[in-house]
Amino acid sequence: MEYSPRFRLLPNEEQRDTLDWTRNTVRQVYNHGLYRFNQLDESEGTVKQRVRQVRNELPELKTWWTDLQDVYSKVLQTHIERIARNITNLGKRKAKGYNVGSLNWKKPREFRSFTYNQSGFKLDTKSGPNGRGKLRLSKIGWIPIRLHRDILENAEIKEVTVKKEPTGAWYASFCIEVEKPAKPSVESLTVDDCVGIDLGVLNFIHDSNGLSVGRLDLSDDRDRLEREQRALSRKEYESKNWDRQRRRVAKIHARMNEKKWDFKNKLAHYYTTHYKAVFFEDLNVKGMLKGPQNARNKAEVGWRDLISIFKHHGRKNGCYVVTVKSERTTLNCVSCETSVYKPLWVREHSCPTCGFKTDRDWNAALNVLSRGLKKLGVVHSELMPVETATAVSTDGGESSSIVVDASRVSEAGSPALNEAAKRLSRAG
Repeated sequence: MEYSPRFRLLPNEEQRDTLDWTRNTVRQVYNHGLYRFNQLDESEGTVKQRVRQVRNELPELKTWWTDLQDVYSKVLQTHIERIARNITNLGKRKAKGYNVGSLNWKKPREFRSFTYNQSGFKLDTKSGPNGRGKLRLSKIGWIPIRLHRDILENAEIKEVTVKKEPTGAWYASFCIEVEKPAKPSVESLTVDDCVGIDLGVLNFIHDSNGLSVGRLDLSDDRDRLEREQRALSRKEYESKNWDRQRRRVAKIHARMNEKKWDFKNKLAHYYTTHYKAVFFEDLNVKGMLKGPQNARNKAEVGWRDLISIFKHHGRKNGCYVVTVKSERTTLNCVSCETSVYKPLWVREHSCPTCGFKTDRDWNAALNVLSRGLKKLGVVHSELMPVETATAVSTDGGESSSIVVDASRVSEAGSPALNEAAKRLSRAG
């Protein structure tokens, strides 16, 4: 299994200039390779064969383009080979019905990274205190790096990608190959090992165990972004003041993205280490964004990114992450499956058929759990995941069904539910 931890580089001014020069030189080689590829006729071979032919021209290219001798050869080869990968990805998108064009030359602002594949790099994790280390890049030298977390000792680093962010900061992403942990067999799972999660805007997530996590508050960052963006619009395009203000705007965007990324990764780590199976709604986010209301908030929470992050952590921690159909998870009663219409402002689910009453998001999460158990094939009781207590009236009249408060909702098979069943049987 592969994963890519990302660390901040701390180059000095001279190293920054060298990294920028290398990035721009690699960009020019990529553009030259694309130009040569377009000159070759399709009859001369497949896409990979033509790209390989362009790559084999690099030694001759170095004889008159002497600057290329100051760039590690594997870096140049890797980015010529990127042409084949990009064309393949365009073909896949075209096969799915997207309207795609052809590859274009990369402008300086569009080409932000270069990659060392298999060789040309060395990581020293013991060269400095307080999480500091050094990364050696061939033809560039040793660059200080901030190691905010440990890299597995037995992990094999396959490649290193060095990238310059719009803020001007440099990062290194390590492609690391580790042994994939085995997932438990489906037959061994119980309901207590699984959790269903409802995705929302007011509450970011609400799980089937009653845990609700609020949405990340970015209102202060958004206000500052609007102020800095207005200031940017008043600057002369590509002037020094414009570039300085552009970096300020980019830093705010980066800080907001880092907060959201950190928030989602922490959630994913918690659930994939505490449960063996996590179930989500398979939301049609694109369709939801076309609606007339709340589009910005729906786009900002990033539901699809959250599910992708959960799947990554699921592979890393040996946890099943499964998506189920999202239709009517909020409307259907988890107790009797009756459809109960509720506008968005109604935050409580109250079933007129069976009398079950709880938070609307909790009801949806329980529906997600029920559907996930069926889809994954977890053997569980035929009872619904919740039970409602039935009380006897004390005024001498006929017994009547009393709705249960959310705090009395229990999972099927839990000790609380078993104890409640014993009390009801003794009362009967």
